[in-house]
Amino acid sequence: MLPLNGKHGVVISKIPVMQSGLGGVMARNFPDYELTYCCSLQELTLLQLRRADVIIADISGDYRNPRGTLEQYYGLLNQYRGIHWIFLVSRPLYASAVELLMRPETTLLSDMEPIEGVIAAIRAGRERAERISQTLLTPDSQEFGEKSESFIALTHSERKVLRLLGKGWGINQIATLLKKSNKTISAQKNSAMRRLSLRSNADMYAWISSVQGMRELSLMSAYGEFEEWKRPLQQDISPSSKIAQ
Repeated sequence: MLPLNGKHGVVISKIPVMQSGLGGVMARNFPDYELTYCCSLQELTLLQLRRADVIIADISGDYRNPRGTLEQYYGLLNQYRGIHWIFLVSRPLYASAVELLMRPETTLLSDMEPIEGVIAAIRAGRERAERISQTLLTPDSQEFGEKSESFIALTHSERKVLRLLGKGWGINQIATLLKKSNKTISAQKNSAMRRLSLRSNADMYAWISSVQGMRELSLMSAYGEFEEWKRPLQQDISPSSKIAQ
């Protein structure tokens, strides 16, 4: 049940790590919010829309019909103006997002937005938040040039562990699959985080779910393997395995 004095938020993303990362950010920084999650706009219910104070919609991974998705959100924006809509937008969708989604109650963030930027947008609310984040406006060469070395520095083992984490696997499952100890897998994960200058699991999941992280780890359909997200883990790991929290 939603607390009488609480707030309600909705996270919409087809990417599991994006849901986990945003959920963690909200839990730590906005404990008064009750969150619900949707994998797509089609799962969003009328009750969620009526209760929502903020909706964080990740539209960076829609490669099949991005314009159609934006037009569906456009229709909802006209009906539900009391919601603070925060859209995570990839650079190729930027022009269309500005055309269709810019409203006084919306904020456009980059899919590479630092966690601090997401927190600031939610905290500012729909009346005071920036309409377009500076991260989204920053040219590619400035935004990614300094980080390219971090991607290259990952070892094969570290890359494999992050890739499996990005597909929703837990430490125990990865250890079973790779026939290594939990301690070894955790050490490889922590080593990768140090190389990428990531300070927390939330930072790690945010990087994995970014365009650069997905390209580096081959997680999205644009880079070859979106269907693997849908494959049940039971096909690879015995039912007795447990996901490490």
